[in-house]
Amino acid sequence: MAEEQARWYVIHTYSGYEAMVKDSLEKLIENNNLQDMIFEIQIPTEETLEEKANGKKKLVTRKKFPCYAFIKMKYSNDIWYLVTNTRGVTGFVGPQGRPLPLTKEEVLRNGLEKTVDEIDFKVGDDVQLIGGALESYCGKVLTLNEAAQKAMVRVEMFGRSTDVEVDFIHIKKVNIVSE
Repeated sequence: MAEEQARWYVIHTYSGYEAMVKDSLEKLIENNNLQDMIFEIQIPTEETLEEKANGKKKLVTRKKFPCYAFIKMKYSNDIWYLVTNTRGVTGFVGPQGRPLPLTKEEVLRNGLEKTVDEIDFKVGDDVQLIGGALESYCGKVLTLNEAAQKAMVRVEMFGRSTDVEVDFIHIKKVNIVSE
């Protein structure tokens, strides 16, 4: 009930302080019993394939938005004060440093909440990955975990079949036409 009124906000941090800010805010929540006011803190990351000098490819995790953290909370002046006075936080993103909540579309687009109401693929279907590190790869759905909103997909990568776990929002069904 209480979490339904919470909204996502963006806080600006010093460069490289994102993880420290997240840890500090989590301790603040625990020490001050703010679980009913601040629900979640995220630092969105993405995995990318990088080619090293020796020609090998490596999967690297990077921050999508350096110097920013996302916080799901019920706004109040007291909470604003506590968050903005956390070490490493420079303020909220919004006019005059006042928090401006993200829209539902922004929340989904930035991957803060991953919910898919209806999926058009099932086990055995051919799919294309439309997000994440393996974007544009094609594969076959092996298993579906509706509770976690994830699927196990077998893709052909570097000449081998590899099973990868993928969020539903990063999968699109494709129809393979055989001649």
